[in-house]
Amino acid sequence: MIYKISYVVRGGTHPGAILDSDTLPKVDDEVTFGGALFGIVEVMELMPARGGFGFLHATCVPLDEAEDD
Repeated sequence: MIYKISYVVRGGTHPGAILDSDTLPKVDDEVTFGGALFGIVEVMELMPARGGFGFLHATCVPLDEAEDD
């Protein structure tokens, strides 16, 4: 399964990204994109998986901000 993941950064401090992954993201996972490290705080399925693809939304925060929460 390939997961198409829309990463949105809470607070608008970063434009986010849309990335492919072969692993399902989970809350408290860390992800790097755009040269920065983020902590995932929410994961939602956008639509049921089909054709070997899963479509997800992940809300994340810059890692230093995630540690302050």
